[in-house]
Amino acid sequence: MAAVNSFNDEGRLGFDPSLAVEHVRLSDAVLARVIDEIGPFRMLLRPAPSVFAALAEAIVYQQLNGQAASAIFARVCALFPSGVPTPEAMLRAPDEQLRSAGLARAKLLSLRDLAQRAADGRLLALAEINGMPDETIVERLSEVRGIGRWTAEMLLMFRLGRPDVLPADDYGVRKGFAIAYERELPSPKELAAYGERWKPYRTVASWYLWRVVERATARKIVPLGGAKEET
Repeated sequence: MAAVNSFNDEGRLGFDPSLAVEHVRLSDAVLARVIDEIGPFRMLLRPAPSVFAALAEAIVYQQLNGQAASAIFARVCALFPSGVPTPEAMLRAPDEQLRSAGLARAKLLSLRDLAQRAADGRLLALAEINGMPDETIVERLSEVRGIGRWTAEMLLMFRLGRPDVLPADDYGVRKGFAIAYERELPSPKELAAYGERWKPYRTVASWYLWRVVERATARKIVPLGGAKEET
């Protein structure tokens, strides 16, 4: 099934969730039990006006909890007349103004690089992304300063609704696996190898593993925030 056509198609996944859940259930007895305990798959897509806006938000959210990141991103957006940062406006904004919103220097440099690439046409457009394989998208977006595999994978999952994404470097997914399977925290390589059985719906398995951690710690796991990323 094709991916969504717009970041604004909130809730429209690029796959059939009932079919995906059933596949994961049949492929793994442990996850089948997790699915029964957690309940229905409720992952929704997050809207954004552009690839630039989605990645700008992702950069701000890196290494911060959801509440702090949301406050900083809101202050960044408030700096622009439309309430939405654009590449051209981001490039014109003085460093002091952007730093006053709470941006660390590393994130400011990442946003500048992202904006420059968007302005001169080097950043992938949504139409291009929709026709690309996941790994190609990860490789292309990782060319941007401060954007690594994890951030690209979050965009694939929560903006594009791609069905087969396993962010093996994500601590929450690894921790959820350790809890569900009652074993030591797996390395990213170990998790990726085990996750082969969940293909082509590793996004569903990842979502349920996040929910395992959420249930165990009684705190909310916020996508696009709180995980380590390159700076």
